[in-house]
Amino acid sequence: MLIEKLAAGVVQVRTPIGPRYVMPSFAQRVYLVWMFRNFPILPHAVLNRRQQRMIDRMCSEQRFASMAYADGMDEAPVIGTVEHRPPMAADQLSSRRAVTRDSSNLAAEASQRS
Repeated sequence: MLIEKLAAGVVQVRTPIGPRYVMPSFAQRVYLVWMFRNFPILPHAVLNRRQQRMIDRMCSEQRFASMAYADGMDEAPVIGTVEHRPPMAADQLSSRRAVTRDSSNLAAEASQRS
């Protein structure tokens, strides 16, 4: 299986609109096999900066295939999967904090009344 991954492996990138597949170069495949040696799925956030840049570059340089069976990738082994979540905007974070703050205030009020 390792030889197949090195010869023709693809990387699955999970995006908000569904999984996408990219075909890395041979040198990238060698590094990716090492990167995914212990875990088949890695969140983008746990990758170091070099790894994040490599994944981002591969995604921006290549046309994604939306499914594994597109463009003859039905036989290509998946080297690993990157969960690629876009960063949250500041307004989304502040609204989540406000909801958390409000719910904790309600809980405090309820405990005081009882």
